[in-house]
Amino acid sequence: MKKSLKAASLATAFAALAVPAVAQDARDWSGPYIGVFGGYTDHNHQDKETLSFDRNLDGDFGDTVTTVAGADAFSPGSCGSAANAGNITAGCDGDSSGVQGGVRAGYDLQFGQFVVGALGEYAVVKQEDSVTSFSTTPASYTFSRNLEDLASARLRAGIAYGPALIYGTGGYAWGTIDHRFFSSNTTNSFTATVDDEEADGWQAGGGIEYKLAPNLSVTGEYLYTSLEAPDFVVRVGQGAAPATNPFILAPNTTGTDITRSNGRFGLHAVNIGMNYRF
Repeated sequence: MKKSLKAASLATAFAALAVPAVAQDARDWSGPYIGVFGGYTDHNHQDKETLSFDRNLDGDFGDTVTTVAGADAFSPGSCGSAANAGNITAGCDGDSSGVQGGVRAGYDLQFGQFVVGALGEYAVVKQEDSVTSFSTTPASYTFSRNLEDLASARLRAGIAYGPALIYGTGGYAWGTIDHRFFSSNTTNSFTATVDDEEADGWQAGGGIEYKLAPNLSVTGEYLYTSLEAPDFVVRVGQGAAPATNPFILAPNTTGTDITRSNGRFGLHAVNIGMNYRF
Protein backbone atom coordinates (compact mmCIF):
# COMPACT_ATOMS: atom_id res chain seq x y z
CA MET A 1 0.00 0.00 0.00
CA LYS A 2 2.83 2.36 0.94
CA LYS A 3 4.55 1.56 -2.36
CA SER A 4 1.33 2.35 -4.26
CA LEU A 5 0.91 5.68 -2.47
CA LYS A 6 4.55 6.54 -3.13
CA ALA A 7 4.20 5.71 -6.83
CA ALA A 8 1.03 7.80 -7.06
CA SER A 9 2.78 10.73 -5.37
CA LEU A 10 5.69 10.51 -7.81
CA ALA A 11 3.32 10.36 -10.79
CA THR A 12 1.46 13.41 -9.52
CA ALA A 13 4.73 15.28 -9.06
CA PHE A 14 5.93 14.45 -12.58
CA ALA A 15 2.57 15.51 -14.03
CA ALA A 16 2.78 18.81 -12.19
CA LEU A 17 6.23 19.40 -13.65
CA ALA A 18 5.19 18.33 -17.15
CA VAL A 19 2.28 20.77 -17.45
CA PRO A 20 4.43 23.91 -17.05
CA ALA A 21 7.04 22.37 -19.37
CA VAL A 22 4.48 21.86 -22.13
CA ALA A 23 3.08 25.33 -21.59
CA GLN A 24 6.55 26.78 -21.69
CA ASP A 25 7.37 24.96 -24.94
CA ALA A 26 4.25 26.22 -26.72
CA ARG A 27 4.99 29.13 -29.12
CA ASP A 28 2.28 31.61 -30.02
CA TRP A 29 2.73 33.00 -33.55
CA SER A 30 -0.42 35.12 -33.54
CA GLY A 31 -0.08 38.88 -33.98
CA PRO A 32 1.67 41.54 -36.06
CA TYR A 33 5.38 41.68 -36.86
CA ILE A 34 7.95 43.73 -38.75
CA GLY A 35 11.32 42.63 -40.05
CA VAL A 36 14.31 43.04 -42.30
CA PHE A 37 15.87 40.62 -44.77
CA GLY A 38 18.60 40.31 -47.36
CA GLY A 39 20.11 37.71 -49.59
CA TYR A 40 21.45 36.28 -52.81
CA THR A 41 19.63 36.52 -56.16
CA ASP A 42 20.07 35.04 -59.62
CA HIS A 43 17.94 35.35 -62.74
CA ASN A 44 16.31 32.40 -64.45
CA HIS A 45 18.91 31.64 -67.12
CA GLN A 46 17.45 31.14 -70.61
CA ASP A 47 20.32 29.66 -72.60
CA LYS A 48 18.15 29.32 -75.71
CA GLU A 49 16.91 32.92 -75.62
CA THR A 50 17.59 34.99 -78.74
CA LEU A 51 16.65 38.32 -80.25
CA SER A 52 13.53 38.48 -82.41
CA PHE A 53 13.11 40.65 -85.49
CA ASP A 54 10.19 42.46 -87.14
CA ARG A 55 11.49 43.12 -90.63
CA ASN A 56 8.28 44.57 -92.15
CA LEU A 57 7.21 46.47 -89.00
CA ASP A 58 3.83 44.71 -88.75
CA GLY A 59 4.23 43.97 -85.03
CA ASP A 60 5.06 40.29 -85.59
CA PHE A 61 8.57 39.48 -84.35
CA GLY A 62 9.04 36.30 -86.34
CA ASP A 63 11.02 37.55 -89.32
CA THR A 64 14.54 36.70 -90.50
CA VAL A 65 17.00 39.46 -91.29
CA THR A 66 18.72 38.46 -94.54
CA THR A 67 21.64 39.73 -96.58
CA VAL A 68 21.46 40.78 -100.25
CA ALA A 69 22.31 37.18 -101.13
CA GLY A 70 19.37 35.91 -99.04
CA ALA A 71 21.47 34.40 -96.23
CA ASP A 72 20.57 34.71 -92.56
CA ALA A 73 22.40 37.81 -91.32
CA PHE A 74 22.31 36.45 -87.74
CA SER A 75 23.50 32.91 -88.48
CA PRO A 76 26.38 33.09 -85.91
CA GLY A 77 23.74 32.64 -83.18
CA SER A 78 23.03 34.01 -79.72
CA CYS A 79 24.01 33.68 -76.07
CA GLY A 80 22.04 34.19 -72.87
CA SER A 81 24.22 36.98 -71.52
CA ALA A 82 26.20 40.05 -72.60
CA ALA A 83 28.85 39.94 -75.33
CA ASN A 84 32.40 39.91 -74.02
CA ALA A 85 34.39 42.70 -75.72
CA GLY A 86 31.44 43.20 -78.08
CA ASN A 87 32.19 40.50 -80.65
CA ILE A 88 31.54 36.81 -81.22
CA THR A 89 35.19 35.82 -81.30
CA ALA A 90 35.50 36.80 -77.61
CA GLY A 91 32.32 34.92 -76.64
CA CYS A 92 29.92 35.98 -73.91
CA ASP A 93 30.44 37.16 -70.38
CA GLY A 94 27.88 35.42 -68.13
CA ASP A 95 25.53 37.59 -66.07
CA SER A 96 26.56 37.93 -62.45
CA SER A 97 24.40 36.92 -59.54
CA GLY A 98 22.88 39.75 -57.55
CA VAL A 99 21.84 40.87 -54.08
CA GLN A 100 18.79 42.34 -52.42
CA GLY A 101 17.81 43.86 -49.09
CA GLY A 102 14.46 44.97 -47.77
CA VAL A 103 11.79 45.29 -45.12
CA ARG A 104 8.60 43.37 -44.37
CA ALA A 105 5.46 43.61 -42.25
CA GLY A 106 2.82 40.98 -41.61
CA TYR A 107 0.20 39.41 -39.38
CA ASP A 108 -0.28 35.77 -38.37
CA LEU A 109 -3.08 33.77 -36.78
CA GLN A 110 -2.48 30.43 -35.07
CA PHE A 111 -5.00 27.57 -34.80
CA GLY A 112 -3.40 24.77 -32.85
CA GLN A 113 -0.24 23.97 -34.78
CA PHE A 114 -1.58 25.52 -38.00
CA VAL A 115 -0.51 29.13 -38.73
CA VAL A 116 -1.89 31.36 -41.49
CA GLY A 117 -1.05 34.95 -42.29
CA ALA A 118 -0.39 37.72 -44.77
CA LEU A 119 2.62 39.94 -45.34
CA GLY A 120 4.00 42.68 -47.54
CA GLU A 121 7.63 43.15 -48.56
CA TYR A 122 9.73 45.75 -50.34
CA ALA A 123 13.33 45.23 -51.45
CA VAL A 124 16.02 47.08 -53.32
CA VAL A 125 17.47 44.63 -55.86
CA LYS A 126 20.52 44.52 -58.09
CA GLN A 127 20.11 41.80 -60.73
CA GLU A 128 20.97 41.87 -64.43
CA ASP A 129 19.58 39.67 -67.21
CA SER A 130 21.07 39.98 -70.73
CA VAL A 131 20.85 38.32 -74.14
CA THR A 132 23.04 38.87 -77.21
CA SER A 133 22.73 37.97 -80.88
CA PHE A 134 25.61 38.15 -83.37
CA SER A 135 25.49 39.19 -87.01
CA THR A 136 27.79 38.12 -89.86
CA THR A 137 29.25 41.63 -90.19
CA PRO A 138 30.46 40.73 -87.46
CA ALA A 139 28.66 42.75 -84.78
CA SER A 140 26.93 42.10 -81.45
CA TYR A 141 23.51 43.29 -80.29
CA THR A 142 22.81 43.07 -76.56
CA PHE A 143 19.56 43.64 -74.69
CA SER A 144 20.04 44.02 -70.93
CA ARG A 145 17.40 44.46 -68.25
CA ASN A 146 18.13 45.26 -64.61
CA LEU A 147 15.68 44.65 -61.78
CA GLU A 148 16.02 47.63 -59.46
CA ASP A 149 13.34 47.03 -56.81
CA LEU A 150 10.72 44.45 -55.95
CA ALA A 151 7.55 44.53 -53.86
CA SER A 152 5.15 41.73 -53.02
CA ALA A 153 1.91 41.01 -51.16
CA ARG A 154 1.68 37.35 -50.15
CA LEU A 155 -0.23 34.85 -48.06
CA ARG A 156 1.58 32.22 -46.07
CA ALA A 157 0.59 29.06 -44.23
CA GLY A 158 2.63 26.70 -42.11
CA ILE A 159 2.98 24.28 -39.26
CA ALA A 160 4.39 25.30 -35.86
CA TYR A 161 6.72 22.74 -34.35
CA GLY A 162 8.33 23.75 -31.07
CA PRO A 163 10.14 27.06 -31.64
CA ALA A 164 10.02 26.65 -35.44
CA LEU A 165 7.43 27.57 -38.06
CA ILE A 166 7.77 25.77 -41.40
CA TYR A 167 5.76 27.56 -44.08
CA GLY A 168 4.89 28.00 -47.74
CA THR A 169 4.05 31.39 -49.25
CA GLY A 170 2.77 32.89 -52.48
CA GLY A 171 1.16 36.00 -53.94
CA TYR A 172 1.40 39.05 -56.18
CA ALA A 173 4.68 40.77 -57.06
CA TRP A 174 5.71 43.88 -58.96
CA GLY A 175 9.00 45.63 -59.67
CA THR A 176 10.91 48.25 -61.64
CA ILE A 177 13.04 47.12 -64.60
CA ASP A 178 15.62 49.31 -66.32
CA HIS A 179 16.17 48.36 -69.98
CA ARG A 180 19.37 49.00 -71.96
CA PHE A 181 20.69 48.23 -75.43
CA PHE A 182 24.31 47.91 -76.57
CA SER A 183 25.78 47.17 -79.99
CA SER A 184 29.21 47.09 -81.57
CA ASN A 185 27.52 48.23 -84.81
CA THR A 186 28.48 51.89 -85.24
CA THR A 187 26.99 52.32 -88.72
CA ASN A 188 23.22 51.98 -88.33
CA SER A 189 21.04 54.22 -86.16
CA PHE A 190 19.22 52.82 -83.11
CA THR A 191 16.08 54.19 -81.44
CA ALA A 192 14.81 52.49 -78.29
CA THR A 193 11.24 52.60 -76.98
CA VAL A 194 9.81 51.07 -73.81
CA ASP A 195 6.13 50.91 -72.82
CA ASP A 196 6.79 51.17 -69.09
CA GLU A 197 9.40 50.32 -66.49
CA GLU A 198 6.86 48.68 -64.15
CA ALA A 199 6.50 44.89 -64.29
CA ASP A 200 4.11 42.64 -62.39
CA GLY A 201 3.63 38.91 -61.85
CA TRP A 202 3.74 36.41 -59.01
CA GLN A 203 6.01 35.15 -56.26
CA ALA A 204 6.10 31.81 -54.41
CA GLY A 205 8.39 29.85 -52.13
CA GLY A 206 8.85 28.59 -48.61
CA GLY A 207 11.04 28.72 -45.57
CA ILE A 208 11.44 28.38 -41.84
CA GLU A 209 11.09 30.91 -39.03
CA TYR A 210 12.70 30.15 -35.68
CA LYS A 211 11.98 31.96 -32.42
CA LEU A 212 15.03 33.09 -30.48
CA ALA A 213 12.86 34.85 -27.88
CA PRO A 214 9.14 35.53 -27.43
CA ASN A 215 9.37 38.65 -29.61
CA LEU A 216 12.37 37.88 -31.81
CA SER A 217 12.79 35.34 -34.62
CA VAL A 218 15.15 34.59 -37.51
CA THR A 219 14.04 33.46 -40.97
CA GLY A 220 15.52 31.57 -43.89
CA GLU A 221 13.60 31.19 -47.14
CA TYR A 222 13.67 30.60 -50.89
CA LEU A 223 11.48 32.66 -53.23
CA TYR A 224 10.92 32.50 -56.98
CA THR A 225 9.55 35.59 -58.73
CA SER A 226 8.15 35.71 -62.27
CA LEU A 227 7.55 39.16 -63.75
CA GLU A 228 6.08 40.07 -67.14
CA ALA A 229 8.68 42.57 -68.34
CA PRO A 230 7.42 45.62 -70.27
CA ASP A 231 7.98 45.63 -74.02
CA PHE A 232 11.36 47.05 -75.00
CA VAL A 233 11.89 47.53 -78.72
CA VAL A 234 14.87 48.94 -80.63
CA ARG A 235 14.34 50.19 -84.17
CA VAL A 236 17.37 49.92 -86.43
CA GLY A 237 17.50 52.65 -89.07
CA GLN A 238 19.84 53.30 -91.96
CA GLY A 239 22.17 55.75 -90.28
CA ALA A 240 25.37 55.83 -92.34
CA ALA A 241 24.83 52.32 -93.76
CA PRO A 242 24.51 51.71 -97.52
CA ALA A 243 21.21 50.69 -99.10
CA THR A 244 22.41 47.06 -99.15
CA ASN A 245 22.36 46.90 -95.35
CA PRO A 246 20.23 43.91 -94.20
CA PHE A 247 18.18 46.03 -91.80
CA ILE A 248 16.89 48.34 -94.57
CA LEU A 249 16.72 46.14 -97.66
CA ALA A 250 13.72 46.67 -99.98
CA PRO A 251 10.80 46.42 -99.90
CA ASN A 252 10.94 47.90 -96.39
CA THR A 253 13.63 50.55 -96.31
CA THR A 254 12.39 52.15 -93.06
CA GLY A 255 14.26 49.75 -90.81
CA THR A 256 13.84 46.74 -88.54
CA ASP A 257 12.48 46.39 -85.00
CA ILE A 258 14.31 44.15 -82.51
CA THR A 259 13.19 42.77 -79.16
CA ARG A 260 14.17 39.82 -76.96
CA SER A 261 12.37 36.50 -77.39
CA ASN A 262 11.60 35.99 -73.70
CA GLY A 263 9.35 38.61 -72.15
CA ARG A 264 9.45 37.21 -68.62
CA PHE A 265 11.98 38.05 -65.92
CA GLY A 266 12.49 35.10 -63.55
CA LEU A 267 14.30 35.64 -60.26
CA HIS A 268 15.59 33.12 -57.71
CA ALA A 269 16.29 34.45 -54.20
CA VAL A 270 17.66 32.92 -51.01
CA ASN A 271 17.10 35.24 -48.05
CA ILE A 272 17.86 35.39 -44.35
CA GLY A 273 16.11 37.82 -42.05
CA MET A 274 14.93 38.79 -38.60
CA ASN A 275 11.42 39.62 -37.36
CA TYR A 276 10.21 41.47 -34.31
CA ARG A 277 6.77 40.42 -33.05
CA PHE A 278 4.46 42.67 -31.07
